[in-house]
Amino acid sequence: MSETETVLRIAAKGDGVTESGRHIAGAVTGDRIDASGAIEPGPHHQTPPCRHFGTCGGCQLQHADDEALRQFVTERVAFAAQSQEIAVGELLPTHLSPPRSRRRASLHALSTAKGAVLGFREGRSNRIVDMRECHILEPRLFALVAPLRKLIAAHAGKGPVDISLTIADRGVDCLLKGFVAEGLAATEALLDFAREHELARLAVDQGYGVETVWEPEPATITLGNVPVGLPANAFLQPTVEGEHVLVEDAKAFLDGAATIADLFAGLGTFAFSLAGPAKALAVEAARDAHLACQSAANARGIPVHSLHRDLFRNPLTADEISRFGGILLDPPRAGAREQVAQIAQSSTTRVAYISCNPSSWARDAKTLVDAGFRLEKLRPVGQFRWSTHVELTSYFTR
Repeated sequence: MSETETVLRIAAKGDGVTESGRHIAGAVTGDRIDASGAIEPGPHHQTPPCRHFGTCGGCQLQHADDEALRQFVTERVAFAAQSQEIAVGELLPTHLSPPRSRRRASLHALSTAKGAVLGFREGRSNRIVDMRECHILEPRLFALVAPLRKLIAAHAGKGPVDISLTIADRGVDCLLKGFVAEGLAATEALLDFAREHELARLAVDQGYGVETVWEPEPATITLGNVPVGLPANAFLQPTVEGEHVLVEDAKAFLDGAATIADLFAGLGTFAFSLAGPAKALAVEAARDAHLACQSAANARGIPVHSLHRDLFRNPLTADEISRFGGILLDPPRAGAREQVAQIAQSSTTRVAYISCNPSSWARDAKTLVDAGFRLEKLRPVGQFRWSTHVELTSYFTR
């Protein structure tokens, strides 16, 4: 091995990888590494913008500039396809969501003798980083950090509090799990907090399920120009910019299909954008999301039919799949092994697969390719900026 080596790429867990295959924590593409492992910063090594970087577990790659970050996201997806020997027809440009664009987040808090700490947890630890700045949260979410810290210090018990924040149509939806509101003062403080910060909704879970404390109007999120009821702690794409890229790809991939099955549909992020001219079947296992999707479609006469069904235990069969002109699926991180097996056995010819895990996607993609599909288009997506979490869109035909 030479005395110094160049870092060629960033590995899946965020380490820099040198020419000889050494993994160096804290190194990025273009850095030079000497024999002792010391890092000589290269052209893509930047000063992390946040004071908490290196401690906070929310970001792993703030020391990489946009070019290195884009290369990392692109290679994670391209290498996943290569790992299964899948030929890519067209690798579309990589999307990176901008700083301060995360519209949903899960934070943690703990009341202490000196007040309260509130923020993300440290990497590989339950210790909470007391957040004083954040370069990934949308400003409306970060604006609530200090007031929430004050509220929890004054009125929460000694146990940990988990905080789910989501930007809804009419403000922030806030859920406090583990916040035990004992007495009139605590209840009034919650109401004052919600009113002062014009929250769309404030709910608490004291261990017996979610209870809404404040919701002046029903909380909604607009998907494909359709306001959809927002269940507490429901899944949404993390950024508006990223969601737009995913939806536009899905529309382009399935353009012209008269009937579309949207599998693992959630609230209808894709179904409402694909419906009209197409008729869409939105299949979802979570009952609250299914009902919200169904209600929004029925209220506006939109051609979306919502079906409550667990696609892990009871996937649509090959015969059912064959009735649709196009299939869209956006499964959880585990992928969709059982459902993809049925798609492979069907007669369908068009599949748009949105994934938040390149590894499980590659496994499922291999099943489709073995069944005669061709991977026409593939787009790497970095919605979780500065993290090692990578997403993608893909389009298969046969």
